[in-house]
Amino acid sequence: MASRRRLVACLLNVSEARRKDLVENVARAALYDAEGGKREETAVLNIFSDHDYNRSVITIVASVDSIRDAVLSACQKACALIDMRSHTGVHPCMGAVDLVPIYPLGEEVGVEECVQQALGVGASPYVMNCNVTIDTQAIAIGHSVAAAIRGSAPGGLPGVQVLALPHEGAVEIACNVESVEGAPPGHPAGRPWPSFVLDGRPYCHAPAELITARVAELAARRGVGLKGTALVGFTPQECRGLAEQALSEGIGEFWKEQRRIRM
Repeated sequence: MASRRRLVACLLNVSEARRKDLVENVARAALYDAEGGKREETAVLNIFSDHDYNRSVITIVASVDSIRDAVLSACQKACALIDMRSHTGVHPCMGAVDLVPIYPLGEEVGVEECVQQALGVGASPYVMNCNVTIDTQAIAIGHSVAAAIRGSAPGGLPGVQVLALPHEGAVEIACNVESVEGAPPGHPAGRPWPSFVLDGRPYCHAPAELITARVAELAARRGVGLKGTALVGFTPQECRGLAEQALSEGIGEFWKEQRRIRM
């Protein structure tokens, strides 16, 4: 039986969303080398752009041996094309390239291998975003909801980091969801926490349904309703499956095939 590909993913965050052609040029830079040759075992699964944030997340998948060059090329292109002197957007940012998390897509690759490829910027078992919009323009209410749900708060959700930001005339509770090591906690009344094993160690992360329900509960106590939830990120299983499909079919610009608001 053929061995499985040793795949990893990078969720490259860049500080541009309002110029689609520019963002797609950054994504394409991951797919080609300096001479214009197509990189093997590399694809861009999706591009998620938010106009108010003026921020895009580009999902790059590649073999663990190819990810460094692919991501570095995309970062160089972003820095060359994005002028932060004229940048505006409600999401905090550090520069043209903001976050570069790399994580393994299966037990064939360990977290330590991702760290070695991570360009000094970070590797983790799994990261996604769950953004829940509440029906208010009162940012103070958003801050109080965010403070109650973040993982560092008493009774908060483990692995969840949160910002409250104005978004499309409402307030978005923007949750960065990280995996935590250990067995999933018991939730008899709700959906089990998604879990997986890396390097022989169990990991799990808070499910989107639980995050949405907790935000809805906290907002309702403050007399505010819910408008909706947007997920930025695949489950590890989804990302692995789409990566295998893109690479097997040789579709580098897979985001053109993937028309949905997820990454």
